[in-house]
Amino acid sequence: MSNTTKEHWEHVFATKAEDEVSWFQPYPKTSMEFLALFKLPLDANIIDIGGGDSHFVDALIEKGYQNIYVLDISANALNRAKQRLGEKASLVHWIQSDVTEFKPDVKFDFWHDRAAFHFLTTEDKIDTYVHLAENSIKKDGYLILGTFSENGPTKCSGLEIKQYSETSMSVRFEIKFERIKCVEENHATPFNTVQSFLFCSFQRK
Repeated sequence: MSNTTKEHWEHVFATKAEDEVSWFQPYPKTSMEFLALFKLPLDANIIDIGGGDSHFVDALIEKGYQNIYVLDISANALNRAKQRLGEKASLVHWIQSDVTEFKPDVKFDFWHDRAAFHFLTTEDKIDTYVHLAENSIKKDGYLILGTFSENGPTKCSGLEIKQYSETSMSVRFEIKFERIKCVEENHATPFNTVQSFLFCSFQRK
């Protein structure tokens, strides 16, 4: 794990309230719409990569899902989510790790990432992530990625990101995944600005 990267995110989540960061959304509408498409059983293994203090986990608990995993590099982010959820936090598997160093001991039916993938800007990190997804998602399981689109920002939280188009994202995962659909989302930030996101869904071959 890059200590510099970890320190950056620990600082962000120690100093900014949840509605003081651009990615805040009170309800993850697009992510939940993708989840509804796949009609997963309530005992499906679901992981949110870079989940931090996202409200996706709240929505999953509310729907009755029983095997929820949230991974983030920042302990502060995970602790904020746990505090918000209170007793319900015990229903979740919390994992503090850099995603490129994650070694899961289960395979997943649904892998969701609206946060981490576009921060990987070098070929070796991107390849590591792709191989991890290939090896960690069950056959016929689903991968949902949300990144900044080619019309979106080039930085987030002061860090460089990698923009994606439907084509450039699909090429990354085409060996072991079939693309299902992609949608663009204009995300309204708490600062009254709009960020262009691309969401793509894939199924493991």
